Amino acid sequence: MEATGEGVAAEGKLKFSRVREFVAQIPLLSWLLGALVAVALEYFIGTPFARSLGLRKAPMLFGFVIMLKKPMLFHSAAIYFVLIYLLPILVVARVSAASINRLAGKLLDYPLMISTIIHLGLLYVILHWWSDMSLYRADVLRFTMIAVLVTLSLNLINGYMGEFSCSHPGFMALGAYASSVFTVGLFADDRLFGAALLPHWLGPFFFPIALIFGGLVAAVGALAVAIPSFRTRGDYLAIISLAFMFIVKSLIENLEFVGGPRGLGDQPGWANRPVVFAAVVLGIWIINNFVRSTLGKALNAVRDNEMAADAMTVNTRQTKITAFLFAAFWAGVAGGLYAHALRYVNPGTFGIQKLAEVLAMVYFGGLNSVYGSIVGACSISLLGEMLRPLELFKWIIIPLLLILVMIFRPTGLIAFKEFDVRKLVQPKKRG
Repeated sequence: MEATGEGVAAEGKLKFSRVREFVAQIPLLSWLLGALVAVALEYFIGTPFARSLGLRKAPMLFGFVIMLKKPMLFHSAAIYFVLIYLLPILVVARVSAASINRLAGKLLDYPLMISTIIHLGLLYVILHWWSDMSLYRADVLRFTMIAVLVTLSLNLINGYMGEFSCSHPGFMALGAYASSVFTVGLFADDRLFGAALLPHWLGPFFFPIALIFGGLVAAVGALAVAIPSFRTRGDYLAIISLAFMFIVKSLIENLEFVGGPRGLGDQPGWANRPVVFAAVVLGIWIINNFVRSTLGKALNAVRDNEMAADAMTVNTRQTKITAFLFAAFWAGVAGGLYAHALRYVNPGTFGIQKLAEVLAMVYFGGLNSVYGSIVGACSISLLGEMLRPLELFKWIIIPLLLILVMIFRPTGLIAFKEFDVRKLVQPKKRG
């Protein structure tokens, strides 16, 4: 029996290695081309094909919600997913791999920015086309992208710095309210702030300033955590940051000029799909450059051995405070995007549940990894939506999944992996 078990395990590893080799040999541009074909298929024939399978309309989240809500339609939803998404992506990616590899090789003669813009442009077209089929998809996409930015900013502290912070919902709240006061006070007729001070048409041009303002307010608030926390060692940051989150939440609840516990609404809808996409791409690029810079390497040295880093002339306290404020800034920007995507913000949103959600994304995806933050945010966000029909049971399934990941992959699915754009866009070697 033991030998049989070892044989099954070896066979499983062999199959996994073959799948991994197949995926590794296909360039990213081919996968994107396959996804574009799949989305085009759904856009043009998705609804009639779904009705031919007994479904009322094209599934909103790849058929998984239908599988859980109406188990009798499981086979129809599975067939739809395979024929509309899985099969076209695999076939197109495999068939186009050779020609796309040659194209990728030619693109290497040009600046890296050209290839990056082509990949990002194709990705945006795919996301735009996919989410344009329903308002629900558009909202899921926007909030998932915002979750990527929040997760990545928290990973700076909990992953790259090696500390444990619980203050990110507080930073998001500061950014959300500060940017909302900026835009609503200047460009909207509101019951709290009165008539608009500036013409509404100017607002979209000032929106980036509002987001930066929200980020700066969050960074200033982070000083209240950083200054006392980084004078000490151990778990004090977790305790102080958790207290900070509750202080911010309670403070906003008692500030009537921003709506108090009722919340603040009337935010202009400027956090649309292209704006959120551009902000998240910019955030990923800047944060990735930060962690690959000299300061980022110093941060890793502090995480691995603070005393040794200090002995090597690294100013450990300044390094940690700088990274903490930098992470808080991006959490504040994400909070501003969240408030203007939802067009309403409430202090109750930024509590324990939000903290648990963001921590789950960080540790599920992987510590010390930009890849991990993207995978963790997208996985947990989409999984939460797919399991929505299960209601309360989804909060049993997701924690169990996290427990399994922590047992078998303690650092997350994709941990300690450097995000290198050049490796993503370069041609793949064929075995």
